[in-house]
Amino acid sequence: MTHPQDPMDPLNPYDPPGKGVRPSRLKPARLSPRARRNILVGILATVAFGLAVLVAAWSRACAGNTCPSIEELGGYDPDQASKVYAADGRLITDLGLERRTVIPLGEMSPYVKTAFLATEDKRFYSHHGIDWYRVFGAIRTNVFALRFAEGFSTITMQLARNIWDEDISGTDKSLRRKLREAHVALDIERKYPKDKILEIYLNQIPLGNGAYGVEAASQRYFGKSVRDLNVAEAATLAAIPKAPTRYNPRRNPNLNIQRRNTVLNLLRDNGLLNSEDTERWKAYPLLLSSHSDFSGVAEYFVEYVRQQLEARFGRELYTSGYRIYTTLDLDIQQAAERALEARLEAIESGADGKFTHETYRQYMDSRTDNSDNNSRTTTPYLQGLAVTLEAKTGYIRAMVGGRDFEDSKFNRATQALRQPGSTFKPIVYAAAVEAGYPLSHVMVDDPLTVDLDPTEPPWAPQNYDLEFDGPMTLRRALYLSRNIIAIKLGMELGEQAVISEASKFGLTTRVPAFPSIHIGSADVIPLEMIAAYTTFANLGSRTVPNGVLRVEDRSGKIVWQPAVRLVEVMDTLHAWL
Repeated sequence: MTHPQDPMDPLNPYDPPGKGVRPSRLKPARLSPRARRNILVGILATVAFGLAVLVAAWSRACAGNTCPSIEELGGYDPDQASKVYAADGRLITDLGLERRTVIPLGEMSPYVKTAFLATEDKRFYSHHGIDWYRVFGAIRTNVFALRFAEGFSTITMQLARNIWDEDISGTDKSLRRKLREAHVALDIERKYPKDKILEIYLNQIPLGNGAYGVEAASQRYFGKSVRDLNVAEAATLAAIPKAPTRYNPRRNPNLNIQRRNTVLNLLRDNGLLNSEDTERWKAYPLLLSSHSDFSGVAEYFVEYVRQQLEARFGRELYTSGYRIYTTLDLDIQQAAERALEARLEAIESGADGKFTHETYRQYMDSRTDNSDNNSRTTTPYLQGLAVTLEAKTGYIRAMVGGRDFEDSKFNRATQALRQPGSTFKPIVYAAAVEAGYPLSHVMVDDPLTVDLDPTEPPWAPQNYDLEFDGPMTLRRALYLSRNIIAIKLGMELGEQAVISEASKFGLTTRVPAFPSIHIGSADVIPLEMIAAYTTFANLGSRTVPNGVLRVEDRSGKIVWQPAVRLVEVMDTLHAWL
């Protein structure tokens, strides 16, 4: 017996699968006019409350004149590094807390301007300090991301925090900081034209590697002026501000190239490059200058000059953009460095007998630690120094204070104390001539013993060849560098007379009153010993060593020009003898 069922019954087992089944339909709940009105009022109240909070925060952002004054932008004069040049005008290095060279906007490569605008603020010339399109776009992005994923700073807002980083810190992510930044940006836009704002921004922005502004960065990375940059190079600089460390072309070249290509795409998307040129510049290699860091160029000399200039100019040395022309001859400097290294390597190779100590190459090959040893006065390997001094002027034409400035910054030419040995003997003979001894005076080169201490055996000095040549004139004894006659002569004059003569020759270190000083046992500063010899070249007057020709300010006005200093030491005729 069958039991017919309602054909519309969804559970009817006789219905084909899916047939006769009606899905349930949920009708949307209809809100009453009163409910709709309440929701609308709630939304409007929330928006009004938010606006009220924003207005209150805006009005308090710079309350009490706490925001910086924008007046100083009118006379924009940022800290600039001083540049150090060789005597022929070739750049050696720069000295500065911020390496910056200010350059007018009109002198920059046009590609730099377009690359930075496309990347940082494409509506720069149409907004008034705040780009509201970016503001609302950033709000939408950050709300959906539930984090701070996108910013909306314009070039003017970036300039505000770059100029007044103490008042508007970029590391502060608070609403108050952002409002202060926007407040100052609007004030800047009301006061200054767009090109002036962009010019200051491009001269102020940090671009990694200690470079501030596009000119310093261009010199640092490409070894040329920003005037001469091509499209790819301009895009390389414009790639950096988003994250200066991450996109530093020296530290992370591949990441910089990726970001640079993004900048090139932006230029294309904004109609500033066609597709063909975009792809061509993307393929352009990142060609960084090997000399843009000025590393390894006369480093001991530069430090010697820097210390002198810092004592004179103080902090201004690093902030005033001086042009410092030095006495250095780069060709002589390089020759001195090569000659010193060749001689030290020859000694290490056994040219003067078996060398049993660690060589410089062995040390550098085995060194694995990153410890800071650069202030030490000794190294495990052989060291040396070289100085070229112009006798007439005292100009230092070359100075090598050691083999490796990065490994040891101790300048052996100006800081070390070394025994001069036989180079001291002319001072003894000069004292004798000043005391009335003729160079024809005869003394005997024979064995000598000197009682220095009753508790010790007598001192018995020798000549270099361990032989004695008998009677000879002072002139011949000096020519042959005989130790015995130098000691005898000095003892006749008295140690104090020789010490006094050494002081006249410019030696400032303490010389003890022992007979051995007559053959150079007392420690001296090498540069002072070298300068002492200018007395003979100048027929009685020694020149004071000097490394600076002149210092100019940014306008080219000479602010310091040290004069050649001559100090009279002995009579001209005596010096000639």
